[in-house]
Amino acid sequence: MFLALLELRAARGRFLLMGSVVVLVAALVGIVSGFTTGLGDDTISALRRLPASHLVFSSDARSDQFARSLLDAKTAAAWREDADTDTTPLGISITRGTTDRGTEVDLAAFGIDPAAFLNPSVTSGKGLTTDAADIIVISAKLADEGVRVGDTLVIDRLGIRLRVVGLTERSSYGHVPAAYVPLATWQRIRFSTPGAPASTATELPDQFSALALRTPAGTPVADLDKRHSTSTVTKEKAYEAAPGYTGERLTMNSIQVFLYLIAPLVVGAFFAVWTVQRQPELALLRALGASRRRLLVHTVLQAALVVVLGTAAGAVLAGAVGLLVGEQVPFSLPALTLTTTMCTVAAVGLLGSALTLRRVTSVDPLTMLGANR
Repeated sequence: MFLALLELRAARGRFLLMGSVVVLVAALVGIVSGFTTGLGDDTISALRRLPASHLVFSSDARSDQFARSLLDAKTAAAWREDADTDTTPLGISITRGTTDRGTEVDLAAFGIDPAAFLNPSVTSGKGLTTDAADIIVISAKLADEGVRVGDTLVIDRLGIRLRVVGLTERSSYGHVPAAYVPLATWQRIRFSTPGAPASTATELPDQFSALALRTPAGTPVADLDKRHSTSTVTKEKAYEAAPGYTGERLTMNSIQVFLYLIAPLVVGAFFAVWTVQRQPELALLRALGASRRRLLVHTVLQAALVVVLGTAAGAVLAGAVGLLVGEQVPFSLPALTLTTTMCTVAAVGLLGSALTLRRVTSVDPLTMLGANR
């Protein structure tokens, strides 16, 4: 250990340079991980908070199910009877509105039955009720954009006026803040024709995007799908139906994988050059009686100090970036995610340094000492 620290001190410039590279790689991996988690939350946090286990879509909707799937009340009644479980309609669509104070916002309207289990709890104001249709509960993200409880929100091009009665926790769908309205109001938003008279509202189809289920484990949903021409997926699988979720995850995960591949190559290349330069010193130590095991431990300690300290500094830098950007961009780096990411970076970095260990253990003291004469 003393010899390893002595060499680190003697060649501190080289090791500081290598440590700086490890810091930057670790910080970059941490930042990318934060953006991956943040973008995922910004796309599906509203879906993740739904108290449902499965979602039922129409069988003809193979992709973008929330936008393309349509089910009717007859299908909902048949599912409710045959599945013998809690079921409730769910409608999702993205729209735009303007408050009476002139604040323009985009929102993902979630149409729900106020009497069913999808009705969200509120942090302030009142929740949705069955005795009023022209009300809306907004998420905290819409409040950040200037919408307040008590405002009147007018849906653009349709003229539908909704009174903001409550505020719920931060949630979004497809990078758009979520808001919750009664199912009948959602149907007006989804199916109304811009400029049509209000009297045609009674002629709107009684349809919705999906059925939300609270299904116990082991329920034979495949048989019910065949019977009712539907497609049932778990809530987690339904995340892929959110706009942009799959593509974003694939892109960000690909970047992370490449960074995990770069880290061992950079660390391995540095220690390979360092080992070649130290061949005479290693041969001298072998001639003085140092065992291969001792030289191996000596080299591993040097690599571990550089990689671990550099990774720890990179974690601090990534966390500082998260605090700096705040809520201005979709960035989320929980402690568990940061710890897991940094441990992976340290592991692949040490794996790269292991590529040089063969040169350390194969040093021939007689050959090296003789070559220097």
